Amino acid sequence: ELLQGHTPSGPLRGGKYSAFDAGTRVPFVVSWPGRVTQGESVALFSQVDLFASLAALAGQPLPENAAPDSRNALDVLLGETAGGREYVVEHAVSGALSIIRDGWKYIEPHEGASYDPETDIELGNSPEPQLFNLMDDLGEKHNLAAEKPEKVKEMEALLRQVKESAVTR
Repeated sequence: ELLQGHTPSGPLRGGKYSAFDAGTRVPFVVSWPGRVTQGESVALFSQVDLFASLAALAGQPLPENAAPDSRNALDVLLGETAGGREYVVEHAVSGALSIIRDGWKYIEPHEGASYDPETDIELGNSPEPQLFNLMDDLGEKHNLAAEKPEKVKEMEALLRQVKESAVTR
């Protein structure tokens, strides 16, 4: 009763293990007095970027084949640029992949349960592609795939390209 109405994920849909952003989007705080200006950033960043960013901060190269997906985002962490990654790929426990770029999120079609009754979480699995404009719909409530087939093709092609490049590494 006490927690009735409690929404730890705020406006985000899904939860841990989900293809929706409540399963992957987390707050990230950087503090370095005298170096980082207080503020909020909308730069696209992935926790895997910490490897390359902290190595750069320490002036050390990453060992060969260590964190191959990591990008040096030190300038983003220090607030020196508002830019970030071109895209972020998200992986749900079910195996579904999604990709975010320029405020758009595409979740590839994936078989499996769409809901987990044990955790009361929407998992994001659907046999149909899903497309969300995160700038207008942070909660991923309005699937625009049917209305924007060209955007679906573009995001699907980008995800396929990323998957293929990962296989050839």
